[in-house]
Amino acid sequence: MSQFSLSEEQDQIFREADRIGRQELLPLAEKMDKDEWWPEEIMPRLGELGFLGVTIPEKFGGAGLNYLESGLILQAFSRYNHAFGLSWIAHDNLCANNIFNNGTELQKELFLPKLCSGEHVGCLGLTEPGAGSDALGSMNTTATKDGDNFLINGSKIYITNGPIADICVLYAKTDKKERSSKGITAFIIETKQPGFKVAQKLSKMGFRGSQTAELVFEDMLVSRENILGQEGEGHKVVMSGLDFERATIAPISVGISERALEISIEYAKSRTQFDQPIANFQMIQSYLAEMYVGIETMKALSWQVLSECGSVQAEEAGRGNIHAKAAASVMHCANICNEILDKAVQIHGGHGYMLETEINRLFRSTKLLEIGAGTTEVRKMIIAKELLK
Repeated sequence: MSQFSLSEEQDQIFREADRIGRQELLPLAEKMDKDEWWPEEIMPRLGELGFLGVTIPEKFGGAGLNYLESGLILQAFSRYNHAFGLSWIAHDNLCANNIFNNGTELQKELFLPKLCSGEHVGCLGLTEPGAGSDALGSMNTTATKDGDNFLINGSKIYITNGPIADICVLYAKTDKKERSSKGITAFIIETKQPGFKVAQKLSKMGFRGSQTAELVFEDMLVSRENILGQEGEGHKVVMSGLDFERATIAPISVGISERALEISIEYAKSRTQFDQPIANFQMIQSYLAEMYVGIETMKALSWQVLSECGSVQAEEAGRGNIHAKAAASVMHCANICNEILDKAVQIHGGHGYMLETEINRLFRSTKLLEIGAGTTEVRKMIIAKELLK
């Protein structure tokens, strides 16, 4: 298979995900954005269709597919409902795939089947109030030993799926003497346990249907058996997971841009000025051509990096070539998406500035993609560091 083309099976997966996106996710998008509403029935529905646990082996209830195929599904979903796409990838990659890559066999058997069926929704708890790009070094959430258990205290913020999650991959400081990114441990948390609460649901500019929250932990008792990876080595879990996260969220930008181009073409053909469709004007044609070229470059890079992720073991991620390439993919896709949406709104003119329009909803999504999973500035630092080694 060429790294720039899809196999017949991958093309079928892409087409089916596109069908689900257009028929089932697009009708939900407006209400999700307007009311910050979450459709509870959609995750079990996707579980039935085999679109959850995409990178999880079949023996744990997953689909047994690779990162490229996961990215293709996300790209298709995000064409029609990018807010749902964000929640889907947070569940499927940040939570479920993290457990698969770093968990014990018992943890996989215990947690993955319900995540793959959609009975449970997953999230990842890393960022804290007062922390940003230095999420590990600024961590104040603690996990204090209590016999064979740990008592967790602290809070996390900007947590995608936080208000609806049943399972949380949570990072907490287990060695308070360590002042750097070391001494952190990852835990698998069940949110129905005492000591967990959603402090507040957060209202956002874009991706409004994707539920986001501040989470608080107050003397939450967690068993040692819930440690994900090794005690005190949560930083390794974070860094290995971030490369896969960056590579797999880049297709959100691709999907959003594809939809923006589609509806911009439709609008340009139907909008009449000076007794002719604005699609006849060379300036509009120039915008459309530039949008198309941007999308094709995004697809080429994101698909290539996702393909390469399939040959990288979890313990190999977080450094080297894949570290730089994953950062490059998400950075490039986010930047080009921003440029494409700017042109798309310009094509729509005053109509595009109206809050209730689809193009406005797409436009309000762009900034998050330059901030989440490491800001554009952090991505540049990662790439430059690898180049200068």
